[in-house]
Amino acid sequence: MPGAPVDTAPADTGRIGRQRTGPSADGPGILRRQAARESSARTYARSLPIVPVRARGMTVEGADGRRYLDCLSGAGTLALGHNHPVVLAAIRGVLDTGAPLHVLDLATPVKDRFVEELFATLPPELARDGRIQFCGPAGTDAVEAALKLVRTATGRRGVVAFTGAYHGMTQGALAVSGDTAIRNATGAGTGDTVRLPFPQRYRCPFGTGGAEGERVAAHYARTLLEDPDGGVPVPAGMILEPVQGEGGVLPAPDGWLREMRRLTAERGIALIADEVQTGLGRTGTMWGVDHAGVVPDVMVISKAIGGSLPLAVVVYRAELDHWWPGAHAGTFRGNQLAMAAGTATIAFVREHRLHERAARLGARLAGALRDLMPGQPAIGDVRGRGLMLGVEIVEPEAAADACGARPVAPALALAVRREALGRGLIVELGGRHDSVVRLLPPLTMTDVQADAVLERLADAIEAARAGRPTSTGGSESA
Repeated sequence: MPGAPVDTAPADTGRIGRQRTGPSADGPGILRRQAARESSARTYARSLPIVPVRARGMTVEGADGRRYLDCLSGAGTLALGHNHPVVLAAIRGVLDTGAPLHVLDLATPVKDRFVEELFATLPPELARDGRIQFCGPAGTDAVEAALKLVRTATGRRGVVAFTGAYHGMTQGALAVSGDTAIRNATGAGTGDTVRLPFPQRYRCPFGTGGAEGERVAAHYARTLLEDPDGGVPVPAGMILEPVQGEGGVLPAPDGWLREMRRLTAERGIALIADEVQTGLGRTGTMWGVDHAGVVPDVMVISKAIGGSLPLAVVVYRAELDHWWPGAHAGTFRGNQLAMAAGTATIAFVREHRLHERAARLGARLAGALRDLMPGQPAIGDVRGRGLMLGVEIVEPEAAADACGARPVAPALALAVRREALGRGLIVELGGRHDSVVRLLPPLTMTDVQADAVLERLADAIEAARAGRPTSTGGSESA
């Protein structure tokens, strides 16, 4: 049903200042109490000092009555945006039946429908004999499960990971992530992790750029793992993201990803695709690995599959199923409401082919952003796939390096985020120095809303560079 409507309020561009009747909340007081009582580990609350009280689709309304277009979408969780009717109906449907809401890992009709719907979207080769492990409700726990799984199945310990990776905040996930500051602060080690360079065109780790950098990255990985004196034992697995999100919205080149699949298959290394953020249509295909035609041995899936509620699973080839009962468990692995919401979300994306719409709309957004570059030197690079886009903010007046990249401008990126919020646009930052403006709008974003996002972001970048703040901008204070 490609022509079916995807948004229940297509004309709403989230214009700030629009008022609605209804109960109000003490926004400033809530923010003060949050700052006084919540942990210093809070993140989004610092950069987005708003108090959401209502939301529908792509639009969020704050306690002060202002409306915002949400290009964060729960860090990619809200594939259908906020409070989509099919999601709400699925949740109410479970509540109205009197079905148990907490069942550990027992079989239920709700779970059965979820598994059937999810497997209908998977690469056929994986779906044919795949097994599914329900984990704790966060993606990081699913990463932990995937690492334990491949080590149990192979009897080996090592794992290959990549620079710039982000796989979660628990011990094993941190070991294969790239952030050294958190590991140093907590004493978490890298364990048996071998880290390889992740290819990227704008800031090529080999200083060559372009396709040559991708070729060298693949050659380096193969040489290291095949060298009998290289000091790297055959690992249990290789974990990678089809698009590095926190790392700066860096798509894995298709040819490089296919080479990683060949390399791992030849050496009996399990390939783990972390699809927590890239999955369910986000990148313009149903799964991020579909761009390269790669079928991994293990897929880590969370975020969008819960339809806005917490849910995380690992899907893997049956030959790896060496678990014993309780080998990886969790009290909240049987979230019935999340499974119902997830089933509705997956079905809606699949039936309405929202992944194809994400590809088209994402290409239009990326093209329009690239069109800004000649007149806006603060934009160093525009990249991504589908509706997972990144705009790297750089020093406008600085000289470029040998590959054509100018120095990052994290302070300017902060200003862009602040100016965007003042214009009614919610975005976040990522990348090595938090210098990449990230766009993760819902897959239901309309053309009208896309135009509004482009207009507000372009104006925010220009305002930040010119140093002309808006009076409605958010505060960076805690």
